Amino acid sequence: MPYAQVLLAQLALHTLVLIMDGSVVGRGCVALMMHVVYKGRALPLAWQVRQGKKDHFPEDLHVSLVKQVHTLIPQGVSVVVLGDGAFDGTTLQHTWEDAHWSYVVRTWSTLTVMWNGERFRCEIVAACIKPGPLVALTDVHVTAAAYGPVRLLCCWAKGYQEPLHLITNLASADKACRLYAKRFRIETFVSDQKSRGFHVHKSHLSEPTRLARLG
Repeated sequence: MPYAQVLLAQLALHTLVLIMDGSVVGRGCVALMMHVVYKGRALPLAWQVRQGKKDHFPEDLHVSLVKQVHTLIPQGVSVVVLGDGAFDGTTLQHTWEDAHWSYVVRTWSTLTVMWNGERFRCEIVAACIKPGPLVALTDVHVTAAAYGPVRLLCCWAKGYQEPLHLITNLASADKACRLYAKRFRIETFVSDQKSRGFHVHKSHLSEPTRLARLG
C-alpha cells in the first residue's frame, strides 16, 4: 500500500505486530497478505496474488512476501509475526529468524516434535492436560528436519473444545499467547473486504496481476 512505509515508521516506536493470512479474491485466485495491527484493526501492508485455493500457498511465496515487507521496516525495530497453521513451515521460520523477527504461529496437532530425546505428535501434549493450564516445552525440534530449537505451547482455554498448539521463538509463553490473541483482528479486515465492503471474492477477474492492483 502507498502508506505502508510511512505507517510502519510511525508505529516503529513500539513492537510491530504483523499478521500473515490468505484470502480468496476474484475467480480462482487467492491473495497472500501481510497486515500490521493498529488500534484493534489489521491494516494491509503488502500482498501477492496467485491462482489457486485458499491456504494453498507455496512456502517460497511466504518468504517472498516477508522479504518485501522487511524492506519497509526501519532497522532495529522489534517485530512479531502471527500466523495460522498455513505458515508454520521451517523455511519461513528460518527467514523470520534471519530478519531478527519474533513469531507465534499456530500449528497442527499432528506435527511431529522431538523433546528430551523423545519423538511424538503435538496432540500427545493435549492428551495429558485438562482445559485451563498453559503447557510450554522449551528446546523443541519440529518436523522430520528437526528444525529448532523452538518453544511449543499448548494453550487450552476453559470453554473451548480443543487446545491451540503454538510454535514460537519468544522466551515468554504468556506473552506469546497474549500476542497470538491479536490475530483475531484479521477478521475485521476480512469483513470489510467481503461481507461489509468491496466483495472482492465475488469479482469475475481471474488474472492475478490485475487482481493485485485492486488495492
